[in-house]
Amino acid sequence: MPSTEARGPRQMARAFIWSMQGIRAAWRHEASFRLEGYLFVVLCPLGLWLGRNGIERAILVGCLLFVLSAELLNSAIEAVVDRTSPEFNELAGRAKDMGSAAVFVLMINAVLCWGLILWR
Repeated sequence: MPSTEARGPRQMARAFIWSMQGIRAAWRHEASFRLEGYLFVVLCPLGLWLGRNGIERAILVGCLLFVLSAELLNSAIEAVVDRTSPEFNELAGRAKDMGSAAVFVLMINAVLCWGLILWR
């Protein structure tokens, strides 16, 4: 379906199913995503409880969601690179390293957000 056509409930339902398949694949095949998922399950309710107002709660939970999102994108980059270039390639290695660095930067962001909000 061309992207210029209106999206209806059926297309939205399919998009939801594909998204859930992606999350399931990441959970099944990516140990880092599982670890970050477990941390999210523990820290999300804690962030909702510790945040003093809606903005703080949104920041505490949102920065965790950013880490999960970056991990999904990093896993997608790694899968595509491994599929297209199974042998070592400098550019492929650079792409994988940059994806990992993006996750790391967002983890630093999460630690800073939590530290700055909770350090009263």
